[in-house]
Amino acid sequence: MSRPKLSEALRTADLIHDQAALSTAISRIGQEIGQALNGQSAVFLTIMQGGLIFAGQLATAIDADLEFDYVHASRFRGTTEGGELKWMRRPDTALKDRIVLLVDDILDEGHTLQAIRKWCADQGASKVLLAVLCEKRHGRTVPDLAADFVGVEVPDRYVFGYGMDFNEQGRNLPAIYAL
Repeated sequence: MSRPKLSEALRTADLIHDQAALSTAISRIGQEIGQALNGQSAVFLTIMQGGLIFAGQLATAIDADLEFDYVHASRFRGTTEGGELKWMRRPDTALKDRIVLLVDDILDEGHTLQAIRKWCADQGASKVLLAVLCEKRHGRTVPDLAADFVGVEVPDRYVFGYGMDFNEQGRNLPAIYAL
């Protein structure tokens, strides 16, 4: 069985946020993070793979001393239904007594983000901040989880582009689309 093609999805998808809107949102978030850090350094942890596109652009918009690492954990692995969290890579950087900035593409229900945030706290992080490019507001987010920095809101639909995939395709699209 072949997977659905990105080109077919794009024909029926709605453009939700174009590249200009996303660039503006990323600049704003970068300024907000710089102000929140207020001269303190932080460990900038990109959550792979979805956070890659956003993280690269966000990093250059933050006026602060950042140490970079990444984490790779997923509940999806090519599906649209979340399962058990699988850790592919934990950060090498020591987090004890450090401010950690978790950077991801989307806050949807938040199970993966909650698990990664808890892991960072268990490693002794003094504070864990969460920055997401987009957030779905739908009432299904895990209790006690909220992003500290949000770029844009997206509808409660299947969204892809700018780091988010459509059947492992389209992460590099310069905009966010919804089916």
